[in-house]
Parts: sequence; structure tokens; C-alpha cells
Amino acid sequence: MSNKQLFWLLCTGFLLLGLFSPMQVVFADEENETKEVKMLSERTSGLSQLELPQKIARYVYDSGLDFEYPDAVRGIYVTGPSAGNSKMKELTKLVDSTDLNAMVIDIKEDHGNITFKPDKDSPYYDLAEPYIDNPRKMLEKLEEKGIYPIARVVVFKDSLLAKERPELSFKQNGKVWVNGRGEAFVNPFMKEVWEFNLGIAKEAAKLGFQDIQFDYVRFPEGFGNRDKELEYSQGEYAELDMNPVKKRVKAVTDFVSYAKNELSDYDVEMSVDIFGYSATIEEAPNIGQNFSKISSHVDVISSMIYPSHWGPYFGIEMPDKEPFNTINEYAKVENEVLNKLDSPPVSRPWIQDFEAPWLYSGAATQYGKAEVEAQIKALNENGIEEYLLWNPGNNYTPNVDYTPLN
Repeated sequence: MSNKQLFWLLCTGFLLLGLFSPMQVVFADEENETKEVKMLSERTSGLSQLELPQKIARYVYDSGLDFEYPDAVRGIYVTGPSAGNSKMKELTKLVDSTDLNAMVIDIKEDHGNITFKPDKDSPYYDLAEPYIDNPRKMLEKLEEKGIYPIARVVVFKDSLLAKERPELSFKQNGKVWVNGRGEAFVNPFMKEVWEFNLGIAKEAAKLGFQDIQFDYVRFPEGFGNRDKELEYSQGEYAELDMNPVKKRVKAVTDFVSYAKNELSDYDVEMSVDIFGYSATIEEAPNIGQNFSKISSHVDVISSMIYPSHWGPYFGIEMPDKEPFNTINEYAKVENEVLNKLDSPPVSRPWIQDFEAPWLYSGAATQYGKAEVEAQIKALNENGIEEYLLWNPGNNYTPNVDYTPLN
């Protein structure tokens, strides 16, 4: 390349950068060219020190509601029916009058129903059970009270979608397979299922929810023991050179990563519910949950650590009878796992505010004020300040001290 060609190449680059006008690079003859090159060299000697413009700000959807993230989320679970009837007034009073500050509200519940009526042109219109008559008005009331709203979206347990689209589910003898409780699941390998649920999550974000919490982000319990009996597609995962366990883990983890990316244009946190025992093992082989991998793609990880849901564990024969010790031992394990991650999420576990009579031949351990407070204390003593209370009927123990430890 000649000096003249090099010069004109530089001029073109500087024109694009806007360092001088087109008139400044028009010369009469070769002699002047040398002088102008020197001039340009002096003018641009500090180019390496120039600050380039910052990236153009990414568009983020604004719902029009303004919620502040609490000092630490301390919340309760609210079903669609509770959110849409007089029970909501009672639950709002509970949160507003205590150190609770958040609600996890069903937007897509366990059967697959949407809990509010979307627009008639919505693909989810026929799946709606409009328990919540006016979700926007509900959120505006929560905004007035300073109550942080979290939308619960059940993902892969979905009897409605399985019935409507059997090819997206698991089949046995040509029929949609159901578990012992009569529940059907849809297939985590199928990206059409991912898109279906992300559409609902985005609707919740547009309404004004501040956090999208995905539940049942997994294959059915015991899937590894029956996968050869079931008919289902592995979609794009079919050709991967992996064993079935690794494929399930990859599919579930990929969904979480995809969901995080898809929600990046909305001003929301993203959380995932996960079985507590997943943190205590390398990965849950049947259901496809790897605690560390899922945690790497979320803002919040919500382990379901109800004492009633553990068998003999942590050296505790009957965890349901020992809420403090059970939660304390779990928290130590979780902290160790999360501390190994480069950017660990916030830990916001689900704890127990219900009885488990199925564990007992006689009277069940009652979960009252002492038992709930014991779990909170165990979390706090291990540096975990956020938590969510689960009671399927939304009947929470009165007079509990939710105040975090100092």
C-alpha cells in the first residue's frame, strides 16, 4: 500500500469518527499532502486517550409502577383465589402490620391455569381462571402499601397444556402420562414449552410484578426410573453425546438461562424454586436440577427446605420435629455451595408454616409461632436474611416475630 493510499484510508476512518469535516481532507496537490498528514498527526496524537461514547442504553420496559426492593424480602405465598377474594384484605393486613414485606402470587398455577383474564386476542385467553378480576388494580394497592409483588409461574407441571398438546408432554400407551396424583407434566426438552411460559412471565412483568418466580423447573419426580417406558421427544437434545442424566440437567439449565435472557428487557428480578436436597448433591439425576448451574443464571434462588419434606437427613431422624436444626444444617451446606460461585444469587428459601400429618400415625407436630420463628432464626444465624412462608391454604400463624436478627 502506498503512502497516499494509507493516508486516504486514515482520512476515511477519521471522517467516520467525526474528527474533522470533509473539506479538511480535500487537497490541491501532492506537496500539500505531506503537510496535511503532519497536521492530522498532531491533531490526532491523543486519539488513544479519547473516551469513546458509552453503549446506547438498552430499552427496558416500564410498567409504570414503582416498588422499592425491601431491605430483605420476607414474604408469604398467595393463591389466585385468595388474591381475588376477601382473603386478600386479610393477607395484606398481615404483611402491612408486621415485618413481612412481600407476596408471592400465583399467576400460572399448578394445574396450568392463568389466574387472571388476559385480552381476548391472547394465546392464554382460554386457559384463564379469572380469580383475580383486576390484577393491575391489585398491584397498585400493593404499591401503595409498599408490598413487593412476586409472580409465581409454574412451568413444567401443566395438565392443561399436556391435554391440549400431548406432543409436548410425556405419553404412555398413546395417552398423556400422569403421576400418582393425576398430574401431567410437559416436556423440558421442548423449546415451544419454554416460549409458552416465557410469554406468561412477560405478561406478569408488564402488569407490574417486580420478580418472576419460576416453579416446577424440572422433570417429574422419579423420571429416571420411567423414562424408557414413556414416549417423548428430546428435540434438539436428541443428538447430544450425553447420558440421560446430563441431558436432563442441560435442558433444565438451558431453560433457566434462556428465561433470564428473555426477561432482560423487563425491570424484574428472576428467581427459581428448587428442591432443597439439590444443594446437598452434585445434581438431582431424575429431575434434572443442578443447584450450582441453576444458581449461576438467576438473581434469586429459592430452595424449598420445609422440614416436613426431608427424610432422615443431616443426622436428624425426624426433621419435621426439629425445625431449627434442620434449617441450620441445610443453611451451612447451601452457603458452602453458593460461596464457590463467582456471582452467587440471593438466597431466599421457602420455609414451613403448615402441618404434615402424613408423616405421623398419631398427632402431627404442630407448626406455630415457635416452629416458624425457629426456622427464621436458623436462617438469620447463617447470614440468610430473606425467606418465603408456604401455607397452601394461606392461613399463616398469628403473632410470629418476623424481625430479622441484628
